[in-house]
Amino acid sequence: MEKSRATSGLDLHLDLHPDLHRDRSGAGGLRASLMTALRTAVRSGRLAPGTRLPSSRSLAADLGIARNTVADAYAELVAEGWLRARQGSGTEVAERVLPRAGTAAPRHRPGPPSPAAAPPRFDLTPGTPDVSSFPRTAWLAAARRALTAAPSEAFGYGPPAGRPELRAVLADYLARARGVRADPERIVVCAGFMQALSLLCRALRPRGGAPGRVATEAYGLHFHRDVIARAGLGTVPLPVDADGADTGGLAGHSALRAVLLTPAHQFPTGAPLHPDRRAAAVNWARATGGYVLEDDYDGELRYDRQPVGALQGLDPDHVVHLGTASKSLAPALRLAWMVVPDRLLDRVLAVKSAGEWQSGMLDQLTLAEFLSCGAYDRHLRGMRLRYRRRRDQLVVALAEHAPHVRVSGIAAGLHAVLELPEGTEHSVVQAALWQGLAVHGLSRFTDPAAATPPRDALVIAYGRPPDHAFSAVLEALLRVLPPPPA
Repeated sequence: MEKSRATSGLDLHLDLHPDLHRDRSGAGGLRASLMTALRTAVRSGRLAPGTRLPSSRSLAADLGIARNTVADAYAELVAEGWLRARQGSGTEVAERVLPRAGTAAPRHRPGPPSPAAAPPRFDLTPGTPDVSSFPRTAWLAAARRALTAAPSEAFGYGPPAGRPELRAVLADYLARARGVRADPERIVVCAGFMQALSLLCRALRPRGGAPGRVATEAYGLHFHRDVIARAGLGTVPLPVDADGADTGGLAGHSALRAVLLTPAHQFPTGAPLHPDRRAAAVNWARATGGYVLEDDYDGELRYDRQPVGALQGLDPDHVVHLGTASKSLAPALRLAWMVVPDRLLDRVLAVKSAGEWQSGMLDQLTLAEFLSCGAYDRHLRGMRLRYRRRRDQLVVALAEHAPHVRVSGIAAGLHAVLELPEGTEHSVVQAALWQGLAVHGLSRFTDPAAATPPRDALVIAYGRPPDHAFSAVLEALLRVLPPPPA
């Protein structure tokens, strides 16, 4: 017969000896079985040092035994060094528990990590902004207002396309800031860019006949190609030069369903797509019924040039505009969006309705409020100034200490490309690791199927480190750059 469960206290699962449930004739046997279960949980690491345990009253009620039995077991384990009793804080697992006599010591003890295996002190790999600059106070204020005004139905699962409040605000913002032509009904909110790309590729997959293909830039992220492949589509690499991706040859490839481009700021080379090539991509889509997938991942972050308008503005019926808050705010929000042509929208929503992960509805409402109150614009202006200062520091440091290293792709975005002498990229990346600096070479972003000319370079994400660490990051970077050629 079970006793009623305590109304308060911490839950604790213990692998108890069967006698604890079969034989309740002696408190000594119960106490010993409980102590054995606790020692086993601590020794195995399941109860980590510092873990707070339930009160003796709560655990006794959970186990259906006398409180004194639990209290005695706790007291004895405290005396043995397994637990620690703190005045006013209850009982917790001791910080260091050595094996008692007769118990087996761990078979393997990891030694100190080697320098190459140690985590880097500084990270200059692209993909993440300076998350320490997330506008916590302004976001919290927006969250409070959004939560107060939220209708009750907002706490349900929500529509597949996302909260209507966010889609309405996004339509206005994208039209004003990026030149996107959209109405809220054509905006689909996603849990990050990767989900958006996956949804599009599955919606574009042909139902029969030869498998379709998607053209991608020869320099780009490999996991974008992986997403396309998992959707059952092939990829075709497009050459990339100082004018961006060469879209003039799209018509020469068969079975193309779409082309994935970063027109505002090619990743990672940094080149904006030339107007002639923008027109060529749109003309191909019109002529074939295909789609241009516009990845506008950092289109809002520009420094030395006028903003490059969204490609979608040229032809909303053939261009899918994809944006995200991951670079402007933080990846942890898992908030992205796409503006989908009418003829593709139903297929995208059908795929998203089939068990796809949704972004949090309250976060969507918070972003809607953050946009509508002007906090997003203020945050972006501040981050542009901050990132520009870092970019300028990088350029000045290279000019003074490594003038032979050419820098490109710095008019916008969060990263720069540093050209290296031929054959030095791999050794520089390895040397950076020994300096506690994580960097990626350009080869990491090269499609192995593309016929690209040899090019040694580093892709330096100057937007990632926090401000207080940036001077030290620059010093570490300068130490690993190769000397000028003799």
